[in-house]
Amino acid sequence: MSPFSESARQILHMSMGGFALLLRFLTPWQAAACAALALGLNAFVLPRVAAARLFRPGEAGLARPGGIVFYPLSVLLLILVFPSRLDIVAAAWGILAVGDGAATLVGRRVGGWRWPWNPDKTLAGSLALAIGGAISGVLLLWWTRPAVAAHPPMTFVVVAPLLAAAVAALVETRPIRLDDNLSVPLSAAAVLWLATLVSREALGEAAMIAAERLPAALVVNAGVAWAGHRLGTVTWSGTIAGAGIGLAVWLGAGPAGWIVLFAGFLVAAGASRVGLRRKAVLGIAEARAGRRGAGNALANCLVGAVAAVVSLVAAPDLARLAMVTALTAGASDTVASEMGKAWGRRTFLVTSLAPVPPGTSGAVSLEGTAAGIVAALLMALVASALGIVAVGAIWIVVVAATIGAFVESALGATLEGPGVVDNDALNFINTALAATAAVAIARSLS
Repeated sequence: MSPFSESARQILHMSMGGFALLLRFLTPWQAAACAALALGLNAFVLPRVAAARLFRPGEAGLARPGGIVFYPLSVLLLILVFPSRLDIVAAAWGILAVGDGAATLVGRRVGGWRWPWNPDKTLAGSLALAIGGAISGVLLLWWTRPAVAAHPPMTFVVVAPLLAAAVAALVETRPIRLDDNLSVPLSAAAVLWLATLVSREALGEAAMIAAERLPAALVVNAGVAWAGHRLGTVTWSGTIAGAGIGLAVWLGAGPAGWIVLFAGFLVAAGASRVGLRRKAVLGIAEARAGRRGAGNALANCLVGAVAAVVSLVAAPDLARLAMVTALTAGASDTVASEMGKAWGRRTFLVTSLAPVPPGTSGAVSLEGTAAGIVAALLMALVASALGIVAVGAIWIVVVAATIGAFVESALGATLEGPGVVDNDALNFINTALAATAAVAIARSLS
């Protein structure tokens, strides 16, 4: 019988969060060096000295690294991304250590109701992650607060980790094999960073603007969501998710932002129906005859919706550029994929240029790529005509969306086949990366 103990593994997982206390005293480079050392130890030493006790059966012999390696890797990445905000690193680390560890222990011991989209995850485990992660996040954020040059307000210290832990708990329920030791802290850190952009004064003004826009937003989105379901373009889950996204975009960016969102939906829905007979014969047609579900809506539009809301409270020009780019990336990628399936004469893997059948994960075609770029240009032109982005930013939107699409294809070619990520996760990465690239380009030019 294997001496492996899941409880021992999770207790060690949680106890390692205690090292986050050191972030109050370490410089960013000292912290990064410590994380890199831990990464090396976990990758090369721990498998030799404690594999039987801490590695799950069969895990030690896998070619790809497991959670014991991803844990210090995620901490190292956070330190490198947020060198001046080690309080964010500490809070995200606490959510990973205590929250994720508690989720596994409570989920296994209590069991109970399971999430419909992922029966491996329980409501009890998710609540344990949200509660345990929030408590540890608040405490570590408060502890490392003196290490930040401009001490963050106590409202941020108390509220931001609660939101971050709740989002991380939802992310953890996604039915993909992307390791929780990466997805949980990275999603938590993203929420914490977004919270740093918000001020109390901005919230008050944003609330008044949102209140003025709310009646029209409710009427329009309810009507469009109902019509979309009646026309067979979305499932019931897609109807609900789409209405929520549309509401967020309208409240954040107004009717003009919503028009960009709707244009992206029309472009994607139309592209899914082009060459449907050929796609069906080849077995590469979209599921549900192209009808979009909640997963499709969230993967392609959630980043844009968040950026729209952020535009109400901070950096409106950059946030709107991020919103437009994210929505453009989702729509243009769908166009590239669907047109490539319908009209592509030769499809090949973006990583090796090896010819592959249409519909292969990570495959691209010249026809599909060209169609995606044209779609991105049209979306950017619409956004510019509506006054959301400047004319001079059109090329930024197109370039950033194209970058996101090619990175998504590369990840699809390497990670989707083994089941590390699914198509929805790839679409989300595409939109998030495209939005980030657009903001980075704009900032570099300013």
